[in-house]
Amino acid sequence: MDVLLLDAGGLSAVSAAVALAATAAAGSALAVCALVAARSAPAVPPTRVRTAIRDRARRTAFLPQRDPDASGRPRPRAPGHALPTTVA
Repeated sequence: MDVLLLDAGGLSAVSAAVALAATAAAGSALAVCALVAARSAPAVPPTRVRTAIRDRARRTAFLPQRDPDASGRPRPRAPGHALPTTVA
């Protein structure tokens, strides 16, 4: 029984080394793939990026945020009691 326990301890060290080597190999393969993909992507000129951002802004379905405290704008009011002029 003692021999089996000692042998199992050696096997776990070998399996840990194999797992570490497999993880390192997978990580390096992933890094190489990312490097190849980054180099093969075509360079986009900055003017096209600006045009794409402007086109996307024109397609959006909401208005940009406005300053409610800007001059000429009425102050937003919280709901409350009805004004005496609107009470029937």
